[in-house]
Amino acid sequence: MKVNWQLNKNSILMLHALVWVMIFLLPFIFISENDSSKDAGDLAFRNLKTVTNLFWMGLFYLNALVLIPKLFNKHRYIYFVFSLLLSFCIIMLFHGALFKPFVQGHDFNFFRSSAHNIIPFLFTVTVSTTYKIIYDKIKADTVAAEIQKENLKTELSFLRSQISPHFLFNVLNNIVAMVRLKSDELEPTVIKLSSLLQYMLYETDEEKVLLRHEEESLQNYIDLQRIRFSSKLTLNTSFDVKEEWHTIEPMLLIPFVENAFKHGNGLLSNPEIDIDLHSSNNQLDFFIKNKYVSSDTAKDKTSGIGLTNVKRRLQLLYPQRHTLSIDDNNGWYKVHLKLFLK
Repeated sequence: MKVNWQLNKNSILMLHALVWVMIFLLPFIFISENDSSKDAGDLAFRNLKTVTNLFWMGLFYLNALVLIPKLFNKHRYIYFVFSLLLSFCIIMLFHGALFKPFVQGHDFNFFRSSAHNIIPFLFTVTVSTTYKIIYDKIKADTVAAEIQKENLKTELSFLRSQISPHFLFNVLNNIVAMVRLKSDELEPTVIKLSSLLQYMLYETDEEKVLLRHEEESLQNYIDLQRIRFSSKLTLNTSFDVKEEWHTIEPMLLIPFVENAFKHGNGLLSNPEIDIDLHSSNNQLDFFIKNKYVSSDTAKDKTSGIGLTNVKRRLQLLYPQRHTLSIDDNNGWYKVHLKLFLK
C-alpha cells in the first residue's frame, strides 16, 4: 500500500513547530511534586539545557538546509565535517556565555561541557541528516511520479493518434461504398465509428474508464474491421464481461487488437484472428492470437511502438497486478493478458 507523503508547506511548518514545542516542553511535562524541593543548581542546569535547545534547533536546520546540499551532496566531505565541528565549537562558546547567568556559583569548563553536549550534538546531526535524506527522497519520488504521469498522458495521446490513421481511411472508403450501394449496414457502421471516435477523443481523457466502456469500444473497433475485411478473414470473438462496474486505464486493450489486424492478413492465404475477453472474480482475462508471416511483420517499422507503450503502461499502472505473455511460433502470434482489478 502506498502512502501519500505530499504535504503542503503550512502542514510541514505546523509539524515542525509541534515537534520543537514538544522538545522544549519535555523537561517540564514530567515535573513531579518532589521537583520543587530539588537543588537550585539542578534547576539552573535544566533551564540552561532548555535554552541550549535553541542552538540545537539552529544546527538542525543549518545542517539540513545548508551543509548537506552545499557540501555533503557535492562530495565535499572534509568541509562538511569541518563545518559541523566548527558549529559545535561556536555552540559551546554561546553555551559558555550563558553558563554564568544561569548557573551561579559554578565555573564554566569548556571541555567538560563539550563532553556533556556531544551526545545532543550527534543526535541532532543524525536526525537532521535522516530528515533531509527522507525529505529529498519524497520530493524526488513526487517529481518522478509527475513525470511518469505526464509520460503516460503523452503515450496515450500517441496511441490515439497511431490507431486512428491505420483504419479510418479504409472505414471511410467502406462507408462511401455503402452509400453507393445503399447498404442497410451504413447507419450501424456510422454509429459504431462515431462511438469509437467519441471514446478515443473524449472519454480517454479520464484516468480511468468503466470496463464496459472499454469493452464497447473494443467491440466497435472489431466490428469496423470485420466490415473492412469481410470474408477475407476468419474472425472469432468471445466476450463475457460479468463485472462491468470495474474501472480500467483507457485504450489498454485496443493496441493488441490493432496489431493483430495489422499483421493477421495481407500475405496470408487463410488469415485468422481469435479474440477472447472475460471478466470475473475481480480478474480480467484477455487472449488474442493471429496468424502472421514474418516478412509482413518486418516491413512495418512502427509495428511495435504501440505494444511497447502498452507494456510500459502496464508496468507503471499495474505493478505486480498483471501478467503478460507473448508467444510467436508456428505461424501464430499469441498474447495473453491477465489483470487483477481492484
